[in-house]
Amino acid sequence: MNYNEIGIKAFQEKRYEDAAKAFTEAIENNPNEAIGYVNFGNLLAAMNDVERAERFFQKAITIDERVATAYYGLANLYYNAERYVEAAKLYQKSIEHGIQGADAYYMLAKSFERDEKQKLALPYMQRAAELAPEDIQIRLSYGILLCTLEMFDIAKNELDFVIEKDPKNADAHYNLGVLYAVSTENSEAAMHHLKEAFTIEPKFDQAKYIYDMVSQRFN
Repeated sequence: MNYNEIGIKAFQEKRYEDAAKAFTEAIENNPNEAIGYVNFGNLLAAMNDVERAERFFQKAITIDERVATAYYGLANLYYNAERYVEAAKLYQKSIEHGIQGADAYYMLAKSFERDEKQKLALPYMQRAAELAPEDIQIRLSYGILLCTLEMFDIAKNELDFVIEKDPKNADAHYNLGVLYAVSTENSEAAMHHLKEAFTIEPKFDQAKYIYDMVSQRFN
């Protein structure tokens, strides 16, 4: 009987008590296998039991320092606790040990951004976008990061993509409006996208403020 599989199924169905029992059985039957500790750590993290989750991820790493998902789970705990430097190191570890998918690259980039290291964030955000080209949030974040670094031509392509896939994305309209306002003479396009932003989200005060500034300049 595979208790980890049973626990994961219960976890996915939000039957947390059943998941905890299954993962406990998995650990008791195979105390020297890291995966049971990782799964229990993920469960505890989902239940906001952060201290115990941290201990389980650390135990998994002690047993097998190559287990990528333990580094990733621990990194998420530190990111949520605004411990961005530590989180970045752990996301890097998870990548080094072969974690699959775009999420670790994306979260590593976000950790660098939060630590005001945008240039360090760029290659990881780019890689996340390459691995998940249809992920709207990743492509939006990539576009915003490019704007921050004044790489406006590439940023425009990213923001245009987001709006094409999600025409009601207020953040994409706002950032594209700012891009037009800052990097081109196209005040009309800037006003259009800024207006779209606060039309979609009426409380988007920053979009209204910049719209008024551009409008005064345009007139």
